[in-house]
Amino acid sequence: MLDGKSILITGGTGSFGKKFVETILMQYPKVKRLVIYSRDELKQFEMAQHFSDEKYKQIRYFIGDVRDRDRLTKAMEGIDTVIHAAALKQVPACEYNPFEAIKTNIHGAQNVIEAAIDCGVNKVVALSTDKAAAPINLYGATKLCSDKLFVAANNFRGKHNIKFSVVRYGNVMGSRGSVIPFFMQKKNEGVLPITDERMTRFNITLEDGVKLVLYALENMWGGEIFVPKIPSYKITDVADAIAPATERKIVGIRPGEKLHEEMITVTDALSTAEFEKYFVILPSIELWDVAKFISAFNGKLCCDGFCYNSGTNSEWLSVKQIRQLIKAHVNPDFLV
Repeated sequence: MLDGKSILITGGTGSFGKKFVETILMQYPKVKRLVIYSRDELKQFEMAQHFSDEKYKQIRYFIGDVRDRDRLTKAMEGIDTVIHAAALKQVPACEYNPFEAIKTNIHGAQNVIEAAIDCGVNKVVALSTDKAAAPINLYGATKLCSDKLFVAANNFRGKHNIKFSVVRYGNVMGSRGSVIPFFMQKKNEGVLPITDERMTRFNITLEDGVKLVLYALENMWGGEIFVPKIPSYKITDVADAIAPATERKIVGIRPGEKLHEEMITVTDALSTAEFEKYFVILPSIELWDVAKFISAFNGKLCCDGFCYNSGTNSEWLSVKQIRQLIKAHVNPDFLV
């Protein structure tokens, strides 16, 4: 699918970007070009120690910000496929610096769209978040806007042979700033801060996140929001898995946080189809025959009143499973 293709990934030095690059180099050794587009020269330098452009001739490191459309346009010359992973995503930071989040997550998204159209890109997949469903914080609101922009981009692509789709999933296990590495650090300090004992979250590994993006690239019709079927965990079970004997302190929910996350709201479900391993939120403006799409992938429309919520999910991770996943995907030295 990607052999012979040129790929650009925005935010390519992040947790997802590094795993995506590793996967592409392993599964598609004949990939023509792999452009890492990000604004942090130190992270690019560090990533290049592992994926050097001397060993991997396909790799290019391109300093740039998604806020800069001219730079994006330059970086996308000759690119076939774009993965948009760049974002300001720390909830408290976005609450404190709202317009900075807007410039990166919304204006940056539109810059990616326009540059991709102008440069003759064929496929664009944008990464979203569960916080974009019924958002209560600025990060979620900006990502909802971003999702809308990428879906709507299929309406004004004109005669350009390009498709835009979105992948939305929950907390990525072990990613920078997420709860598992945070708890591991706090365990060493002797106290685990718990926001609320009732809190739940969706969970996905980096590997599964990459697999979903690759699936979307191969099967997208343009305008879909792909949502994987993934398990939930209780925050208290994560604490039990990492530090069962460590003191806990209830600190209260931070500004912009929810007790439970949603990926599909009751309203979204009115235009959502269910498949074996994922859901698809269909574009609000019909871009193709929905019945043919659902039939092509052996799906069905979601029932009235359905929602996909981490607190009412049918699949849950046990303490033992969380420990096993940490050892397999976060820290191989972790004691199960």
